Amino acid sequence: MMNLVLFGGPGSGKGTQSARLIDNYGLYHISTGELLRDHIKRETEIGKLANKYISKGHLIPDDLMISIIEDTLDGEAKGKRGVIFDGFPRTIPQAEALADLLRRRGTDLHAVVGLEVPDEELTARLLNRAKESGRSDDNPETIKERLDVYHNQTQPLREHYIRQKKYIPINGKGDVNDIYASIQEGLRHQTGREPLKK
Repeated sequence: MMNLVLFGGPGSGKGTQSARLIDNYGLYHISTGELLRDHIKRETEIGKLANKYISKGHLIPDDLMISIIEDTLDGEAKGKRGVIFDGFPRTIPQAEALADLLRRRGTDLHAVVGLEVPDEELTARLLNRAKESGRSDDNPETIKERLDVYHNQTQPLREHYIRQKKYIPINGKGDVNDIYASIQEGLRHQTGREPLKK
């Protein structure tokens, strides 16, 4: 089993790279963004509450996010070769809660893949994504707020995982194939795991 966190700012390519990792390593993908958007679309109580935060570019409260992750881990993620957490954790308390959740299930977090992309590149990607997908949270005001939140609340996780010797820094600019090759090499060095598919 191999459990990973895909880490990086909004628009850093987490979704693109996680799709390859899921396929090549047989992992289950937990995207907090997708989970929350699904709840919002279905207008569940969680979705209504989450939308109040997301629409302003703010983070979901830790306790709400942790309960959603725990529910998913105990359901669909069972029986897989591991999990990719995409968009979680985003705060130190969430990281500590994730470590506890995994420990209670007899496993651990094996690596944190950090896609490192400059802010100006992230902003350009998000504005372009808005044109293509029409996502309402990809507008200049919300993007600026999301980047501020990322630097103030999420960036400290980088040092947290560096101290734990789990962080793999990856240059997130450039060709997606080259970025993925760097991720594979980093995972090979960090965990000794090889992909199921070459």
